[in-house]
Amino acid sequence: MALIDKVGRREEVVAACEGARALGIHPGMAATHARALVSDLDFRSADPDADRIILDRLALLAVRRWSPIAAVTPHDGLWIDLTGCDHLHGGEERFCKRLLAFCRRAGFTARIAVADTPGAAFALARYGRDELARIEPGGIANALAPLPIASLRLAPSAISAARRFGFERVADLLPVARGPLARRLGLPAITRLDQALGAVAEPIAPRIDVELPIVERRLLEPIGTAEAIEQVMKDLLCDLANVLREKGLGARSLRLTGLRVDGTEQNVAVGTSRPTREVSHLLRLFKLRIDRIDPGMGIEQFRMIAAHTEPLDAVDLGAVLAGETLVRDPARLVDVIAGRIGPSAVFRLAPVESHVPERAVTRSDPLVMPGKWPAWKRPVRLFARPEPLARVMALMPDQPPRRFEWRGQTHKIVAGDGPERIHGEGRALISR
Repeated sequence: MALIDKVGRREEVVAACEGARALGIHPGMAATHARALVSDLDFRSADPDADRIILDRLALLAVRRWSPIAAVTPHDGLWIDLTGCDHLHGGEERFCKRLLAFCRRAGFTARIAVADTPGAAFALARYGRDELARIEPGGIANALAPLPIASLRLAPSAISAARRFGFERVADLLPVARGPLARRLGLPAITRLDQALGAVAEPIAPRIDVELPIVERRLLEPIGTAEAIEQVMKDLLCDLANVLREKGLGARSLRLTGLRVDGTEQNVAVGTSRPTREVSHLLRLFKLRIDRIDPGMGIEQFRMIAAHTEPLDAVDLGAVLAGETLVRDPARLVDVIAGRIGPSAVFRLAPVESHVPERAVTRSDPLVMPGKWPAWKRPVRLFARPEPLARVMALMPDQPPRRFEWRGQTHKIVAGDGPERIHGEGRALISR
């Protein structure tokens, strides 16, 4: 199958399946040439509007499931910002493999590139050789050098001018001074090159989920002090709390975006262990993040989004107000501690049914009460490696020892229990 669309004054092949490519059909080929080459090929008209709708739906799915910052890259891809959220998916490499598997299940062929800049990721995903490419920090120039100059998203006129001057690959542009290069290719081409290398910022305009609660404030004058930013945070939280209350929702994850005067963005996010819309508690969590905001020359616009919400109904406080019960909710304390040292550092120990002591304990949600601990007693502390005992003496072979020597000191046992026989855990196969 091949898709045909009108490009300029002629019809060209804009996409082809693997079978068509094996027969010599490739994008950019004239439709008449393709029909003459393979007469029984399934030719269909391209539908750019349908393609845009599918890409927009995929970007919305990415915002809801993978990253709060995702956008469509014209005209056949997605940008997904993994900054600060890759650990939620097991790291960059594991997330990319899962994303490739998702695309295969959905019927798409995909190529993925991970880089420090959107321009570099765009170039490698479309002009690189590997299905999955990852650029280490500081290696963008070496990774882009062998790629054609078309990978920099240059205008057709800039590409034609570059070929006239003998520029075929990105490596040909790197040693040339920016002034003469701008006169030959134009200033937009230099901007694209600097964006790919990371010399010029290229913020991603994320796909906004209209169903997500969102509030916004535009300021008359830019602000840059911590006190002013805190006041804006409080105002936005009050507005967002009213929106959440009307929808019967509570926030689990909030993201604050500040647009600076120079056009760049500053993003901070907080999370809660339970859904809430209490302004004082959420403001306390955001105040822990103020030092991470770099106002630069000033911030003139703020936007707050509840990226993750859950239903939150009214709470019955009759028994508490009557003094019959005393409820102590550790959720606030957990949120504050997690905001300071990280969510992975706050956990509760829970028992696990296992005969091996090392596997009998696991980490669980700090707000979930663990199950009952086993009735048998086990040592409070286990050494990472067993240590040998010397001169062990027992009255009878089946009785506990009465004395032993450990680390050069002799110890006398007053009372003992056991021993507990520990066997390997596994499944038994029974054949008839």
